[in-house]
Amino acid sequence: MNQETLALHYGYDKQQFGTMSVPIYQTTAYDFGSAETAANRFALKELGPIYTRLNNPTTDVLEARIAAVENGEAAIATASGQAAIFFAIANLAEAGDNILVAKKIYGGATTLLTHTIKRFGITAKVFESDHADDLEALIDDKTKAIFFETLSNPQIAIPNIEKIVSIAQKYNIITVADNTVATPILFQPLNHGIDVSVHSASKYISGQGSAMGGLIVEAKGLNAKLIGNPRYPQFNEPDESYHGLVYATLPFPIFSLRIRLSLIRDIGATIAPFNSWLLIQGLETLSLRVKEHSRNAHKVASFLKSHPKVKKVSYPGLESDPLHVRAKQYFTDAQTSGLLSFEVEDFEFAKHILNSTKIFSVVVNIGDSKSIITHPASTTHQQLSTEELEKSGVKAGLIRLSIGLENADDLIEDLKIALG
Repeated sequence: MNQETLALHYGYDKQQFGTMSVPIYQTTAYDFGSAETAANRFALKELGPIYTRLNNPTTDVLEARIAAVENGEAAIATASGQAAIFFAIANLAEAGDNILVAKKIYGGATTLLTHTIKRFGITAKVFESDHADDLEALIDDKTKAIFFETLSNPQIAIPNIEKIVSIAQKYNIITVADNTVATPILFQPLNHGIDVSVHSASKYISGQGSAMGGLIVEAKGLNAKLIGNPRYPQFNEPDESYHGLVYATLPFPIFSLRIRLSLIRDIGATIAPFNSWLLIQGLETLSLRVKEHSRNAHKVASFLKSHPKVKKVSYPGLESDPLHVRAKQYFTDAQTSGLLSFEVEDFEFAKHILNSTKIFSVVVNIGDSKSIITHPASTTHQQLSTEELEKSGVKAGLIRLSIGLENADDLIEDLKIALG
């Protein structure tokens, strides 16, 4: 079944209620009916809702659908994209371990994975994802994950996915890729050997900036990479917090199951049922919207490429972009979403452009139906040091555009006036 059909129908049996729209189970708890049923569900002898911090029927549909659209085995929904990244990494690494993190990723993810997570005793080593020539030398027996973005925000760079995956497989290390910008419509990471895909569903999946949420999708066959793998004893040894449960012995997708039973159980960061419902609505039209975002972005990028006051445009969908060959290799019809960035002379001129646009809104979100303009160095990446900004390719004159669903000609005219 194709993605468009899966996004509209998968995971919900409308015969149960006769409703075309998935019901919202706006509840925290559930009536088990009997003490035996309650005990069996907590002991995993019987499947079903336990408490909305762990699972919820509306969220179950969202999880099933994104797993199907990504061609994955199972999915977990979280309160935000940052929570999704944290849970995916915390499921693999613990104090004393290290993770490998790409230089070119979203600033919030950089802060989380190189600073905040350090407080948990997990060290991050940064690698150059464009070529991944330095990746293998960073690996040791404590390396538990390799994290990168399939289409980086805000650099709009495409990593050498094939090489990263090959190295990870050589050392039996799990790869975690943030697929927020590309979305499953333009790129399916799990079909390219990546083990775990994460999303900030607040972006393109939502489509209207109306709901916070994150998603974690595990690849089919991930159990085989975890079971018996000495890098990941947490899946193969008894879990003392669950009466000695050994995840490797269970007939379920154990990566997702451990996140649900251990991390979400204890830490929370649970998505609200109403937000799950909103994201289901967005997922239904994702295919149509992403293609239109891409078409509009291509037109805007072409205009900016020819403007004398623009130093550089990053949009791999352009044939002139250095990464266009890689876009053709990985992405559907070489489309690379509605996100693009361009550089001008300095921060003062960048600020002038942001303050001069009329249609574009100065907002730090992306993937909205309305167009957005952002200065990353002073907002989303402000917490990075000067050295970190330089390494990540976020310069003072860099402007990020999230191209919406307006008429592209109107957007171009708005930028033309702002550029002067």
